[in-house]
Amino acid sequence: MKTIQWYPGHMAKARREIKEKLKLIDVVIELVDARLPQSSRNPLIDELAQQKPRLMLLNKADLADPAETERWRAFFKRTGAEVLAINAQTGAGVKNIAPACKTLASALYQKWEQKGMKPRPLRAIILGIPNVGKSTLINRLVNKRQAKVGDRPGVTKQQQWIKVKQELELLDTPGILWPKFDDQEVGLRLAATGAIKDELLDYGDVAAYALRYLAAEYPDLLEARYGIERNSEEDDVVPLFEAIGKKRGCIVRGGLVDFDKTAELILRELRSGTIGKVTLEKAEHEAL
Repeated sequence: MKTIQWYPGHMAKARREIKEKLKLIDVVIELVDARLPQSSRNPLIDELAQQKPRLMLLNKADLADPAETERWRAFFKRTGAEVLAINAQTGAGVKNIAPACKTLASALYQKWEQKGMKPRPLRAIILGIPNVGKSTLINRLVNKRQAKVGDRPGVTKQQQWIKVKQELELLDTPGILWPKFDDQEVGLRLAATGAIKDELLDYGDVAAYALRYLAAEYPDLLEARYGIERNSEEDDVVPLFEAIGKKRGCIVRGGLVDFDKTAELILRELRSGTIGKVTLEKAEHEAL
């Protein structure tokens, strides 16, 4: 299996710029994927943000297991962050972002009032790894296409200030990804959701990982979608690949299952939510 080592030069530059811009920031907004809230965080953000008030946004919550999303909300709230589950694509929960930022900055408002200062717009920064939905969120907040949107990781390249109503200004920044993945499973989770480029890991390896996880944690969804049953004693995913391939007609000459086509099918339907609402890591496994 490949080892991911991907740290584009523009991201290294962004890290330095973010550190500088944080001196001007009142609230840090961290955007993560609700399907893998810990793996889609950048471990450098805690270091960079430090004592800044933090708003955690669990994006794409419509694709995640609702029960697990609630557990993750409780998990991050215990770290001192405010947490919202949102869907930047549809706008669900987005209206709560500005009020949450104001609540987090209450001490700053009190300071201004004590000094007799007129409140200015809060300054916030959105941080997140590539392809987690930052540009889509900003477009939703400002109701216009000010941030370039694409479906490939790393599409947001330059920093820009964007005004949201009268009370909030955002600095959009490129997402930051790890110089390398010490835990290969993190890379597999990210690849399974499409958060990193497909060519970085073997499609078959990623689909096998996803299928093994689904069989262990969401066997009912597999059965409902593909009409197959999972033998809990069986760790080999090849029979599952074959069963799904046959059910979906992923067949090559000679009646053999096309494993590449089956892998693409599984990942496509996982990413789109066609299989069902799935969370690829559990809050109960994380230590504070």
